[in-house]
Amino acid sequence: MTKNTNGTKTIYLTLIAIAVIIVRYSTSRPNYNRGDRIKITAIVRSEPVNYDNSQYLKLAGLKFYLPLYPGISYGDKVVVEGIVDGDKLSQPALKEIVATKAVIYKTRSKLLEVYNRSLPTNESALVAGVTIGSKSGISSEFWESLRRSGTAHVVVASGMNVTLVAGFLLAMCLSLVKRKNAILIVILGIWIYAVICGFDAPIVRAAIMGSIGFLAQLTGRLNQTIRAVIYSAFIMLFVVPDWIFDVGFILSFTATLSLVVFTKKVKDFVEKIKLINKLPELFKESLITTTSAQIGVIPVLYFTFGSYNPLSIAANVLTLWTIPIITIVGFIGGIFGMLYYPFGQAVLLLIYPLAKYFTGIVGFFG
Repeated sequence: MTKNTNGTKTIYLTLIAIAVIIVRYSTSRPNYNRGDRIKITAIVRSEPVNYDNSQYLKLAGLKFYLPLYPGISYGDKVVVEGIVDGDKLSQPALKEIVATKAVIYKTRSKLLEVYNRSLPTNESALVAGVTIGSKSGISSEFWESLRRSGTAHVVVASGMNVTLVAGFLLAMCLSLVKRKNAILIVILGIWIYAVICGFDAPIVRAAIMGSIGFLAQLTGRLNQTIRAVIYSAFIMLFVVPDWIFDVGFILSFTATLSLVVFTKKVKDFVEKIKLINKLPELFKESLITTTSAQIGVIPVLYFTFGSYNPLSIAANVLTLWTIPIITIVGFIGGIFGMLYYPFGQAVLLLIYPLAKYFTGIVGFFG
């Protein structure tokens, strides 16, 4: 099959996929009218965001705030009544809450408890964010600093975290089983990690991408990365059509695509600058990765928020190198902490200096 034929086939498949997503989105919208009083019965699939006196949720495509207590957790089944007001639910009332009994959801809650007991507020929120994607412990002040410094994407578990978890699992499994079986275990591990992290858009995207990559190793066929990114986006939008307007999803997609397209070009450019070449390899790689991703992200940030902090590249370069260490040690410390808290706390205290450094940089730039 010629390159032209392959290109034409790809274009046709892309157009068909776009058409399917449009139909899927239009048919999946709840048929609500403004002023309708409705009852929503649903399982909470995204962790509620806690504020001083309230908690924010989005269920059945509607946003609303409930009192802070009783607290609702990821995985709980809830019944909420209210009045439809556009994309919001006004006068929401919690009628019933059934706490989850699933082991995997309880594991997440126990990990959060270990982090909160072991570290100060901002540092525990940071570790929980990069390790399992929890946003519940992030104060409004800390979140605002993260947003202004351009590092908010780092604190929410994402593709980097999935890659680290997959690499860690593969290294462990290869010492015990054959590569084919190890890859299957890794793919399963990726999706268990995605569930623990709350199925946020960046995690799901990374889980799909990671699964595609490992399946390619099993079949012996190498996927073209750009196609893999685009098709993973189509798969996600088919499953959750509402993500088509999710800023986090758009940022995740554009950052990933930008990394694929621009990394080599940015690396070639950076290597020509003598001053940058004198930097430690870790900082140089962070600069290349951050700059490549920012090329695609800047237009989205500008059109979405109307502003962009040019110092965010510096903030990312200074903090990005800490994330792999915080992620892996944080996850191990959390697991140990569930088994024997003093041991887990001792492990987590090893990354406290890095976490404190991260929050200090964020405070300076934010």
